[in-house]
Amino acid sequence: MIENKDTAKKTAELLLQIKAIKLQPNDPFTWASGWKSPIYCDNRTVLSFPTIRTYLRQEIANLVVEKYGKPDVIAGVATGAIAIGVLVAEELGVPFVYVRPEPKKHGRQNQVEGMLESGSNVVVIEDLISTGKSSLNAVKALKKENATVKGMVAIFSYGFSLAEENFKKDNVELTTLSNYAALLEQANDTNYISEKELDTLNAWRENPSEWNQ
Repeated sequence: MIENKDTAKKTAELLLQIKAIKLQPNDPFTWASGWKSPIYCDNRTVLSFPTIRTYLRQEIANLVVEKYGKPDVIAGVATGAIAIGVLVAEELGVPFVYVRPEPKKHGRQNQVEGMLESGSNVVVIEDLISTGKSSLNAVKALKKENATVKGMVAIFSYGFSLAEENFKKDNVELTTLSNYAALLEQANDTNYISEKELDTLNAWRENPSEWNQ
């Protein structure tokens, strides 16, 4: 779910501008999962652009407070959301932790890195939501540490129905600054893509796992 359509389109505009999101309907990317995709998103690119980085930091921080009040802790999901999570925690003046995909195999075998007191109210920060599996894995790890996870805020979501089902099943509220629908609207409004390319991008969104087989 996006909270504000203007923010969603502005965020999409900025991500396209710096090529954090690339649209190539005629020359698809291959994801690690093997899916063919006309879109590739790497939101870590925003870290190299101070003005855009500041915009996202402030928008996410405002959204966190608006939805959940000021949390005790901000948690970033490794590795993509560690940096943006730190920036949001700094903006809010609260502690930060990050969550590994799985516990370390050595030392203290932590999955949650940083100081997290039992019972802390936590908001999780993500950079990108696809199926939601890794994001929800982080929520489970935080709950194992007796944290109260208030919800999750992400920069961008592909808007897959599978992700929506996964978040609903785990009873985790997800809010994103922007999503695939807002991205396509912005790209179409600014003639970044043609009508034919828009049709292709919409078709992928309907059935991404079997698109372009």
